Amino acid sequence: MSSPSYPAAPTAFDGSGPDVAPAGVPAAHAYWRGWPELRADLRSSVRLVLVLAVVGVLAGLLWWWLAPRADFRITAAGPVAIGNPPEELLVADDAVLALILLALGLLAGAGAWLLRRRRGVATVLALAVGASVMAAVAWQLGELLGPGPTKAQLADVGRVVTTSLTLRSLPALALAPFGALLAYLVPVVTVHRDDLGRTRDPALPGPAEPAADAIRKTTVG
Repeated sequence: MSSPSYPAAPTAFDGSGPDVAPAGVPAAHAYWRGWPELRADLRSSVRLVLVLAVVGVLAGLLWWWLAPRADFRITAAGPVAIGNPPEELLVADDAVLALILLALGLLAGAGAWLLRRRRGVATVLALAVGASVMAAVAWQLGELLGPGPTKAQLADVGRVVTTSLTLRSLPALALAPFGALLAYLVPVVTVHRDDLGRTRDPALPGPAEPAADAIRKTTVG
């Protein structure tokens, strides 16, 4: 009595079954090019940091231009406000810079995501570093352009002086990298692709292949 015959189970070799790699062969979705990818993205990451540093200069100028400041006339009795300075003057500097940094951070993150060939770990690190540099440059430039009156000016009766441009809450600087990473990582979570939709880079080794092709090459080799 002959044993019953069963149809052969589909395998990854005929392309009809699931792409299951044998032991020792990584699945296609788990294949990451690692250090070669980081090295290939190094130049673009450095450029991104430098571009964001330049944007920091523009952010500092924008902060200096938009932040409200008050003028005072020096009298024998002390400084006297000219006009009606707003009550929120003390927090306005921080609020204006925080909004500028958050907006530019969001734009930077969205722009970096559009660089399909450079999506990856290096770009995320460059965004974090570059946005932090942007915030620091904007902060220092703004305070440099908007210094407060000196002691000699405060002692000069009749002189008109202007309040300084000062950041009183340093945590506001964190809004730049926060916005940049937020705008970049939201698409990462929603794209549902292991390669993040990254286009092929000729400088890298071949992209992750379908599992069936990888198994064939491994078997032939």
